[in-house]
Amino acid sequence: MRPRQLSRRALLAGGAAALTACSASGPPQPSAPAPDSPETVLLKDLIAEKQRTIALYSSLITGGADKLVPFRDRHQAHLNELRKHVKATASAPPSPTPTAKTSLSRLRELERKASAARARTLAGLSPGVAQLVASIGACEAAHVVALPRSL
Repeated sequence: MRPRQLSRRALLAGGAAALTACSASGPPQPSAPAPDSPETVLLKDLIAEKQRTIALYSSLITGGADKLVPFRDRHQAHLNELRKHVKATASAPPSPTPTAKTSLSRLRELERKASAARARTLAGLSPGVAQLVASIGACEAAHVVALPRSL
């Protein structure tokens, strides 16, 4: 009997299969990063909210409302503390620019809603983060009554 010869096509197909098998058994590919924990998601949301609040205060301060500097500075301190609890990302997003006219009544309402929301977010947080969020809520509640009635 005559030995059977492999065609070029069969040889190439076999080589491709061998290469595929080799690459499949090679080192594992890095997996996608794990999704953020619920606590990290909450912290990132609070950070974004603080950035918006600071931008609103800054817009009035830029217009001459220097009385609001201490309020803005407290929000900046909150932001700095919140960031300590979230792993650094490649680049921080730019501070958002307010798109609507800001007023004291709008700031007061923003502070009121924010302070009311803090108690609802405490469940499931680690003790240290829960204490931080509760403290922020208390400060926001104080802002509601401490904001000046006029500039």
